[in-house]
Amino acid sequence: MNMTDFEILFNPRAVGIIGVNDKPYGGGYFLTCLKAIGFDRDLYLFNPRLKGQTIKGCKVYGSILEIPEDKPIDYVILAVPAELCPKIMEEIGQKGVPFVTIFTSGFSEVGREDLEEAILKTAFNYNIRLIGPNCLGVYNPDARLAVSRWQIPESGSFGFISQSGGLSIDISNTAIYRFRTFISKVISVGNQIDLKVRDFLDYLREDDKTKVIGIYLENLKETNGLAGREFKELLLQTSLKKPVILWKVGFGTSTKEAIMSHTGGLAGSYKIWSDMAKQTGTILVHSSQQLITIAAAFNHLKFNKIDRNLGIIAVGGGSSIEMTDLMEFNGLSVPKLNETTKATFKSFLPDVNTIIRNPLDLGGDGLSPETFGKSLITLANDPGISVIVFSKSYYFNEAFIESILRAKKQIDKPIICVAPTIREDLDFHKEKLFFKQKMLENGILVLESIDITAKVLKKMYDYKKFLIRRKKL
Repeated sequence: MNMTDFEILFNPRAVGIIGVNDKPYGGGYFLTCLKAIGFDRDLYLFNPRLKGQTIKGCKVYGSILEIPEDKPIDYVILAVPAELCPKIMEEIGQKGVPFVTIFTSGFSEVGREDLEEAILKTAFNYNIRLIGPNCLGVYNPDARLAVSRWQIPESGSFGFISQSGGLSIDISNTAIYRFRTFISKVISVGNQIDLKVRDFLDYLREDDKTKVIGIYLENLKETNGLAGREFKELLLQTSLKKPVILWKVGFGTSTKEAIMSHTGGLAGSYKIWSDMAKQTGTILVHSSQQLITIAAAFNHLKFNKIDRNLGIIAVGGGSSIEMTDLMEFNGLSVPKLNETTKATFKSFLPDVNTIIRNPLDLGGDGLSPETFGKSLITLANDPGISVIVFSKSYYFNEAFIESILRAKKQIDKPIICVAPTIREDLDFHKEKLFFKQKMLENGILVLESIDITAKVLKKMYDYKKFLIRRKKL
């Protein structure tokens, strides 16, 4: 499909929900989501048992064929039992709907390939493109299309393709609410009987709003070698334009069985996928946490300035050693400070309880907001330092926030704050959450642990090396 075709899907003139109800589940779930995000285009509801009723201000029709020809519907969400889908698809085709998401499960994942074949035949006859079945469809904040009541109309640059509907919600909402990493598009593809992960990857590659792409992949669906080679080439061409973060699952025996029952496909071996990732510049991850944090890093940090030479600030010797150890273990570098930087530190730091080196141990003076801000600036001015990483376990108050943000205005290098949760009480969480939001709003990434930070930076650095080798940077 070309970009123009998908623009109809992501920006429909009207949406229909077939199988709607007045409950918070099934077809009623999608109505709740669209109302919550403020969908303001034409919305048609269908359920013959509820014909003539009104749900959430919308009239319910018995059939999609009751809508006049001069009222086009570009996108339909089908939420009826699997056995009814072939018949209703015929009506959808007669109406001329170009895109359908089949929410319903109960197809090839439970051995009902015959139902999928019947639906595909009808779709082919009427030139309908299908998402699913067994999925949620699309979230586009700009068009106020949503698949979760918590999804918001504020848009960003993170595009996500998922074979799991639940994970499409969890990952996009976590990116939004925990990391202020807003969404360009999200697509839940399910069983992929028609449109597949690669179709939407091809679209997001050319989508100007999308700057980083995440994928949760169980299987390619097609098992032939040609499909694998085409997907590999698509990953390569996409990675040369923007980062692709791939969370490929299904390498254990039990996981492969779970995938067969979830989306009805084969997973493939780890070595094949690992080799493919290295060859194509794809960022391969192994958890939702890794996918989200790396996407957030690309969103908040100046990627072109990422390098392996880190400047570290800690308050305490043990913390500085742990940070250095983990960074170097992950292939990063903590270089020595130059003499000018050392002299500057000596001009305002005491001789007692501080260690002037990289990593910088501020000791008790690290509890001074003014000293902390000056230290950030001084470390960033060292030409041998590319990225600043500082730890913050306590003192998330306004004074520290103001000092750090004043320093940030004078720093043109990526900054990451490592802020572990060391207390479980509401006051601490409220103070830390406010601090984190202020940092993220101003381009300082906040992560929960040193280990996560090291892995995120290594993945970004490796991707940058890939682009340099390919002469794209």
